[in-house]
Amino acid sequence: MARIKKVPQRICVGCRQTRGKKELIRIVRTPEQQVVIDPTGKRSGRGAYICRNIACLQAALSGKHLQHALKSEVPSEVVEDLIKSLSGEAN
Repeated sequence: MARIKKVPQRICVGCRQTRGKKELIRIVRTPEQQVVIDPTGKRSGRGAYICRNIACLQAALSGKHLQHALKSEVPSEVVEDLIKSLSGEAN
């Protein structure tokens, strides 16, 4: 009998919807207190997840949900990188 593999679920900090971990972008605060985008999803540190659309990113930033989830300020370079990657994926 084949076992069904369980898909890890995470909640987007922007829209608060549960999605599969692979569908989301992970932003992590590392043990060195740096905030970075984690494309592998395996970096150590405190992570927050966001959907791959610009509206969720804007909602997470305007409501300070992303900063609250990471318990740290998000540098403008990280926000710019997220916007670039999301607009690149939208096209």
